[in-house]
Amino acid sequence: MSGHSGAEDNAKSAGAAKRRVIEELSPSLLTTPVIFASPHSGRDYPQDLLRHSRLDQHALRQSEDSYVDLLFDEAPRFGAPLLRALFPRAYVDVNRARDELDPRMFADTLPKGADTRSSRVIAGLGVIPRIVADGQDIYGRKLYYLDARRRLSAYYDPYHQALSKLIETARRRFGGAIVFDCHSMPSAGGAPMRAGERRIDFVLGDRFGSSCAPSITLLAEQTLAGMDYEVARNTPYAGGYVASAYGRPKNGVHVLQIEINRALYLDERRIARTDGFDRLRESMLILIEKLSALRLDHLWTPQAAE
Repeated sequence: MSGHSGAEDNAKSAGAAKRRVIEELSPSLLTTPVIFASPHSGRDYPQDLLRHSRLDQHALRQSEDSYVDLLFDEAPRFGAPLLRALFPRAYVDVNRARDELDPRMFADTLPKGADTRSSRVIAGLGVIPRIVADGQDIYGRKLYYLDARRRLSAYYDPYHQALSKLIETARRRFGGAIVFDCHSMPSAGGAPMRAGERRIDFVLGDRFGSSCAPSITLLAEQTLAGMDYEVARNTPYAGGYVASAYGRPKNGVHVLQIEINRALYLDERRIARTDGFDRLRESMLILIEKLSALRLDHLWTPQAAE
């Protein structure tokens, strides 16, 4: 196989900008500063990924937060938008910084500004992932930086432009924004911390209180616990790039990452929804309704003078 993608891939990459890579489900009337986002549930696999991957599509799908977008797609009914990436995480991961690039993947030199030493890059999970969730290498050949640039322009940028626009709209309309970044975690990630404890069903990540007001995390926790789910905070998932980059509570922008145990709704081997999906979706309707009722002027309590 030749080292470069060739003219055919160039044409396909150029056409990627024209394909629908994100979708916004918008309410008929925006009534809340709350935004729901699903960055990792995309199921539209680009042909150049399938052609150049050493893995089949089923193996690539191990990295998906499969069907999480469908758990939250009723958000517009409660006055809140839902933003979802339609492309797969194995192709471009929008919950990474744009410059988190893995030099082991590329035949040529990366720009000096590339973050090649972040913990996520070292793990093989940069903005252009090197491996899938179970640790298998995605590619049998090296990419070129031009490949990454095209993907970032055609896929990464539209997602973050849309998220930024939704946040700015909420800030203008309501004085701030509250983003719920929706993910799923492998069932192994929800294993009990100690013998005799219950499986963890949800992990709420607020970067240890730095990405959103404590009352937001508390409301989500109490709502889920009230439905008899086991909820953890920040362990093992404290929040990724979206939470760290956008969560600025002092500026009125709050981000809470929600991780859902796949055992609740997914056959992980087959990547197929189980009978638990409908029950979980009903629970998420209750959670969406509670969270969409949040108002920014209710979030803050008086702080003692430092």
